[in-house]
Amino acid sequence: MIHKQGNPRYQRQTTLKEFGETSQEKLCNSKVLVIGAGGLGCPALQYLAGAGIGTLGLVDHDTVSLNNLHRQVLYSTDDIGLSKALRAADILRALNPEICVIPYNEQLNPDNAINIISQFDIVLDGTDNFASRYMINDACVLTNKPMIYGAISRFEGQISVFNCDTGNGATRTNYRDLFPIPPKEDEILSCSEAGVIGVLPGVIGTMMANETIKLIIGIGTTLSNRLMTYNSLTNQVYEMEIQAGKETRSLIPENIAAFQTTKYELMCSARTGNQIDITLFEQMILDPSVLFIDVREVNETPVVAEFNHVKLPISEFKGVFKKIKEEKIVLFCQSGKRSLSAARMFSEHYGNSKKVYSLKDGIVAWNNLRRK
Repeated sequence: MIHKQGNPRYQRQTTLKEFGETSQEKLCNSKVLVIGAGGLGCPALQYLAGAGIGTLGLVDHDTVSLNNLHRQVLYSTDDIGLSKALRAADILRALNPEICVIPYNEQLNPDNAINIISQFDIVLDGTDNFASRYMINDACVLTNKPMIYGAISRFEGQISVFNCDTGNGATRTNYRDLFPIPPKEDEILSCSEAGVIGVLPGVIGTMMANETIKLIIGIGTTLSNRLMTYNSLTNQVYEMEIQAGKETRSLIPENIAAFQTTKYELMCSARTGNQIDITLFEQMILDPSVLFIDVREVNETPVVAEFNHVKLPISEFKGVFKKIKEEKIVLFCQSGKRSLSAARMFSEHYGNSKKVYSLKDGIVAWNNLRRK
């Protein structure tokens, strides 16, 4: 896109003496990739488009659902069921017809990540799982791209800038310096499991856009080599320095070929244990000898009324084991993470005296399949 001097669209920011037309030109000539058009990606995309980023890429293979809308305000009720990437691209083009928006309606993986990321100057990671974060981090290191990191859960969010020079000679940090050892998939709850206050991704996502603009135009001090945490309940903000570790760099694949063969999901996955898929789950529903236990907290949705079960939140497990008489037990939760943890607790207590299973991918996936 060719930027016209004195464009009234950007007047409020070019009026800033620290900004001016030169900075606007830099934005219009920049290429930024946002991975994930969800809670963090939506506000970041909106403000980057409004600021005049010349080329905006967005990657997301998901569709809009009703439970997205309390925080992903880029979309509306009429968008439910539509591709996030394609719908977001249309909305952003309407917001600013002067920029180029490139949607990737596909899941980022080791096969396509390098090719997509290498086409952009800066990458924003708006994903919500550890496997994706490690993969994006490693791809950014291999392609020498700065990465803006953000994460949210419940009432807290955090943000940092990785793989970027600070200007003071400090060694670049990357995501592995923050989390050298990947947590297993059931150790830290996602937003779908733990919940999130709707405004929080707006706060953190907008901060991610702000860090991006600062990087592009060279203004202010970025969060490179620093992690900032924000608590929306107390309005407390605190920072910590991140040190680059020699051993963490060795954890990143040596080259692109090695990257493409790295199994990131396996690296961050928990032991599968006795997980069952939806097909076997439906078969077991017909078996009256099986005890089904919902380990979600009270009032979590969707409500299950299609088969008999007991509700026993994982937070209330103490003293429950001696009360269970059935020999076959199937545990389920929202996404399969908590039920897998619960299954391990049951197995450790009962040993081989009972058969304990966890529904893989959770009751939401089962419910969605039934509705199709």
